[in-house]
Amino acid sequence: MGESKDYVSRSDELGNIHISEEVLAAISAAAALEVEGVSSLTNPSKKNAAKGVHVKLEEEKVVVAMSILMAYGHTIPEMGKAVQEAVKNAIESMSGLEVAAVNVSVSGIVFPQKEQ
Repeated sequence: MGESKDYVSRSDELGNIHISEEVLAAISAAAALEVEGVSSLTNPSKKNAAKGVHVKLEEEKVVVAMSILMAYGHTIPEMGKAVQEAVKNAIESMSGLEVAAVNVSVSGIVFPQKEQ
């Protein structure tokens, strides 16, 4: 049984452009992981880093929800804001779609390993 994929579609003068929601999730995951202090996404698969990222289209705008683990020593509100801005900028610059919201949940903190 084939898995159905959801696409975001845009029309222009030359035709239609279809962008998979999985592609938008991958862009979101990559942007979040580039933010200093983000340790990982929660429940990511090694094959698909965007597995824990949920993307949907509401009123022609993209809404992203993700959960991250952050490194100890960073401020949670600053981390959340930095991830929101990075994801919004990445999606808008790469897809041309407008982002309505980036909802970030900090689900844990990763502590540095003590050297023995």
